[in-house]
Amino acid sequence: MKDFLSIIDCPVDFLKELLDMSTALKALYRTGGRDLCLAGRTLAMLFEKPSLRTRISFQVAMTDLGGSPIYVKPEDIGGLGKREPIKDMARVLSRYVDGIMARTFEHKAVMDLAEFATVPVINALTDWSHPCQAMADVLTIREHCGRIEAVNLAFVGDGNNVARSLAFAAARLGMKMVVACPAGYELDEETIRRANQISPDCVRQTAEPSDAVADADIIYTDTWVSMGQENEKAKRLADFEGFQVDMKMLEAAPAGVKVMHCLPAYRGFEISDQVAESPNSIMFDQAENRLHFQRALLKKLLS
Repeated sequence: MKDFLSIIDCPVDFLKELLDMSTALKALYRTGGRDLCLAGRTLAMLFEKPSLRTRISFQVAMTDLGGSPIYVKPEDIGGLGKREPIKDMARVLSRYVDGIMARTFEHKAVMDLAEFATVPVINALTDWSHPCQAMADVLTIREHCGRIEAVNLAFVGDGNNVARSLAFAAARLGMKMVVACPAGYELDEETIRRANQISPDCVRQTAEPSDAVADADIIYTDTWVSMGQENEKAKRLADFEGFQVDMKMLEAAPAGVKVMHCLPAYRGFEISDQVAESPNSIMFDQAENRLHFQRALLKKLLS
């Protein structure tokens, strides 16, 4: 694997190796150890969308491994493919750095970067896919459930890029996933079909949150209004009425169910403050694991 663009593109053994490396590196750094496998290496971090967790976790991960991250602000790029062709940018950067991380809007942008770059390209988020988030989530699930296989994951909210990446992770790694979305916001049928081709009946969809959480080990939610959708906020808040992960929803789930959110969380909308602060919430473990997974990913692709 030269690049990391989508979980659906990755063999199972590759994904499991990354999870095991994440666990090992997490233990190493927590006990004061260091692995400077990327000394002398440089990572260009291209941002069309600003981010707290993505920027800091990748920057710290690269530094922890002895490498040098270079943050490229949205205004520095001028829009991927707008100021200059992506194929030109990819070939120039390949002569300067050892890897490219991109957080952008269109998924085609990272695909074009990977096609023309001679160094590894990492998808740090597109409108279609968020594989680093989903793999950090799987790492968190394994830590809290003691397994990945046969874990029941309920995703309640918008059938977005995170839901899609989790569906592909479920298919590759043996989880069962139920997606609960209001009408008009469902996870697309092509994603569900592709996931179920890999692992039959691993992903299904419902319009009833109570149905989705009935057997859940994990309840997962995300913002109802993603970056770039601000003009739809009032409509979305109305359409998602009844989909908030609150204490009533937890009562409809098995005792001890864990709650995940990829953050930022808009408390009082997709998740209640009471749930976010409850013992069921593992969203900050989840956020921390972005760092540990990305250390492993950088080591695997750049060392």
